[in-house]
Amino acid sequence: MVWRPRILRKVPRTLTALTLAKLDDIDRILPLVAAFHAERGIAQDDAARRAAIRPLLEGSPHGAIYIAGPVRAPIGYAAISFGWSLEFGGLDGILDEIYIRPGVRRRGIGSEILLALPRALGGAGLRALHLETSRDDAALRAFYERMHFEPREDYILMSRKL
Repeated sequence: MVWRPRILRKVPRTLTALTLAKLDDIDRILPLVAAFHAERGIAQDDAARRAAIRPLLEGSPHGAIYIAGPVRAPIGYAAISFGWSLEFGGLDGILDEIYIRPGVRRRGIGSEILLALPRALGGAGLRALHLETSRDDAALRAFYERMHFEPREDYILMSRKL
């Protein structure tokens, strides 16, 4: 038996609709992910992006993508990967990517998402939600701190690409 986290279809109590993305949504999500990657300097072609996104839209227990705004014309997305933490006592998640279209930024949409998702996922059993940001982006770090994410100064995220 494969254990699966309880994935919320809709995230309640937010002005900006957050809906769990399905496979039918892939062609609406891909341009948003490509735009985020272009902004962040992430080199990845569309085939690799599609291969990374597809399992999450097919119901993989390892993560989920939520569409922000109307499903037919999304204004952004949030991608979450799930894991297990002994330190935090159970299911945890990494907010792998969050993106809002530039034309609708600074309207509180990111704040709504970062307040609603942890509340909703916590109610579904998530014990901690993590994210990473650039050390030298003081404005973004300050925004995340206002959203109740705390830097763990004694820790540094280290990665090994396989």
